[in-house]
Amino acid sequence: MAIQILDEITINKIAAGEVIDRPASVVKELVENAIDALATAVTVEIKDGGISFIRITDNGGGIEKADIKNAFLRHATSKIKTAEDLLSVSSLGFRGEALSSIASVSMVELISKTKSGLMGCRYEIKGGTEGEIEDVGVPEGTTFVVRNLFYNTPARKKFLKSSVTEAGYISDIVQKIALSHPEIGIRFINNGKHMLNTSGNGNLKDVIYQIYGRDITANLLEINVVNSLFKVQGYIGKPLISRGNRNFENYFINGRYIKSGIISKAIEEGYKNFMMQHKYPFTALLFQIEPEFIDVNVHPAKMEMRFQNGEKIYPEILKTIRDTLTGKDLVPEVKIEEGERKEKNEKKREPLKKEIEKSPEIFEIRRREEMKSAVSREGPDINSQNINGRDVKNAESMTVQNADNKNRESSTDRIIKEKEIAVNPSLVSEETVYNQKNTSKTTEKPEQMTLFDDKLLSKEARLRHKIVGQVFETYWIVEYGEKMFIIDQHAAHEKVLFERTMLKLKTKESLSQELNPPIILNLSIREAEMVKKYQKEFLRLGYEIEGFGGNDYAVHSVPFDLYSLARQELLMEMIDHLTDENGIRGSSDLIMEKIASMSCKAAVKGNSRLSAVEADRLIDELLTLENPYNCPHGRPTIISMSKYELEKKFKRII
Repeated sequence: MAIQILDEITINKIAAGEVIDRPASVVKELVENAIDALATAVTVEIKDGGISFIRITDNGGGIEKADIKNAFLRHATSKIKTAEDLLSVSSLGFRGEALSSIASVSMVELISKTKSGLMGCRYEIKGGTEGEIEDVGVPEGTTFVVRNLFYNTPARKKFLKSSVTEAGYISDIVQKIALSHPEIGIRFINNGKHMLNTSGNGNLKDVIYQIYGRDITANLLEINVVNSLFKVQGYIGKPLISRGNRNFENYFINGRYIKSGIISKAIEEGYKNFMMQHKYPFTALLFQIEPEFIDVNVHPAKMEMRFQNGEKIYPEILKTIRDTLTGKDLVPEVKIEEGERKEKNEKKREPLKKEIEKSPEIFEIRRREEMKSAVSREGPDINSQNINGRDVKNAESMTVQNADNKNRESSTDRIIKEKEIAVNPSLVSEETVYNQKNTSKTTEKPEQMTLFDDKLLSKEARLRHKIVGQVFETYWIVEYGEKMFIIDQHAAHEKVLFERTMLKLKTKESLSQELNPPIILNLSIREAEMVKKYQKEFLRLGYEIEGFGGNDYAVHSVPFDLYSLARQELLMEMIDHLTDENGIRGSSDLIMEKIASMSCKAAVKGNSRLSAVEADRLIDELLTLENPYNCPHGRPTIISMSKYELEKKFKRII
């Protein structure tokens, strides 16, 4: 078969398959180019899931007229000059493949103006076929319009999902970019509907609120750590906002959204014992790592990254997560359903409002406001006017008054609310207090929200605990202040045994129990390598392992505390975990935690009656732990319910 030299258009279409696989890829590449152009505001507008129309507008530096055609050539870039520059790439884009790939499979229109240019330029390129450049009057920045994606490659177009699904992929990309660059105002419009609009004020928490809402924003823990390997700042969620997949794990390196097995494992390991198994946390972490320690040129879409010192970065991230979670109040609180509360408020307010609005006081206030509004429209004299025997101040004061009224509720609405509260005081705790909190947020620096200020599990509070009793032979009810706490005796005992065993192992107080006959293990090459690599750690923990010939290894002793447990299964489980970690987590911590978690099999079970004295001792031991809120498997040990929420359930508060 004869070897053919492919033409440039075919080459670009093949390359586009690696870089541009769906509309979201187009958005990602063009928005990253806008960020590299130092834009402070970017607008993304799509129609039909981006298949028929994508428009990216920025206020960045623009493209010079002489460079416009070159920008669409394959491997044309302004980000690097030589191969050595790949070792210190700081921009999001650098290969020069994006524009040529996009132009080869769609109809592209480019409008751009530089700061120094008197006029802007407009340029069209359709399926790789170039048009002419013409001068146009446009503001500074760049606009890309991409139409009919994959119109000339139908085989690829038929693999696209529905327009709704494709729009969802684009929304995810835009959200990730907004999180990674809170200093840039990002706007996203889908079929004419505004879906996202960030302020670009640099406050990451504001962006999180815009994307994920109040519930997640109210349960964040701040991180701000600097060490010799990296700098990281951002937020992680409390364990109660866990999810069933990794979609809420957001982490960025030097402003770039990536997926990394090292970082994901470190985060999830940091949450271990704080979160249930097969649940994943919320994170929004911005890492800064020196470019020479990472390689971003390992994936066509730049979604993966290689670390030069991954084995060092892993334990530091794990420690950062664990230190942030340790010592925080993490007791989940049972609350009345928000929808039920809102519905009841509306039912209470409507008849009250109608009655109150009939009052002479409200009528008089409204009449005055209407008169003032009329005077403002007619344009009063600079000095004053007299209306119904009342002086109306000069135009300047009225202008100030009108402006002030825009920033706060009218006198009418305020008095209506005051009368409502007088008739029904319960509205204070549900709406008025909420509004007061929101108002204070605009005038004061926001602070981290906590579930309660007075900790249940503190030595001072311990004196005021009141153990009410046990229900279902599993749960203990404790009264403290204005809250009721429910403790799962099995989860609590598991946690106590876990910490007790870990302490023995760390202080080298563990003893060995000799086995006769020994346990024989048949290990693979990798498993045997892990055993040899961590032989000292195994020995320190109480395991004596030596070669027995071929692939067999003899276990002559095990930790004394674990003699009655599943010894062989436990040991193989630890070796499997060491092998799965692939050397990333090369320490004895994993081994010790696995032993400690297995020791929890000795914990008191549910449906087992404990005496009040035993329950009292259990709570006393919980007081000594750094994280008493979750068992080793991540389940909560304690939940709480306030007196207010309980009375709402019994309709004592309506």
